[in-house]
Amino acid sequence: MMNYFAHETAVIDEGCQIGEGTSIWHFSHVMSDCVIGEKCNIGQNVVVSPKVILGKNVKIQNNVSLYTGVICEDDVFLGPSMVFTNVSNPRSAVVRRGEYTETIVRKGASIGANATIVCGHDIGKFAFIGAGSVVTKPVADYALVVGNPARQLGWMSEYGHRLEFGTEGVAECPESKEKYKLENNIVFKL
Repeated sequence: MMNYFAHETAVIDEGCQIGEGTSIWHFSHVMSDCVIGEKCNIGQNVVVSPKVILGKNVKIQNNVSLYTGVICEDDVFLGPSMVFTNVSNPRSAVVRRGEYTETIVRKGASIGANATIVCGHDIGKFAFIGAGSVVTKPVADYALVVGNPARQLGWMSEYGHRLEFGTEGVAECPESKEKYKLENNIVFKL
């Protein structure tokens, strides 16, 4: 018995693990041997390749491609038409199956519309990748990065607000009132 929703146009290959309360929408393809956690939302025209792992409550907007080697922890947001690569030097005439490079998106991170994540560059927890950015190096926890290539502009709270650190290296999220500390270019919640 299915404990998740799949639109009638979605293609779900055998051998997937799909968590309770997950929704898979129009024209999406979930391939064999992937693991999808509970309460995920997979938008229209999404490809989830073999061996991709999604934690709980991952939100994937329309037209996203998740290729083998991608791991998203809990509460990750993937914006419309963003893409992950999984081979750093692709060539049509050279077979590189089985040489996929892993990319981990840590808990609570958000990746904006049309962003590209070049394989092998992990995204830190609660990081915020701006729309259209091209990530070519690892992104720190709570970092705000934008551009092509992506460069860090600041820090974000777990609620998605820009953090302004005072002289003591402490910032407060205007929505949650949670406090954060910046020390040695590392942010952590107090």
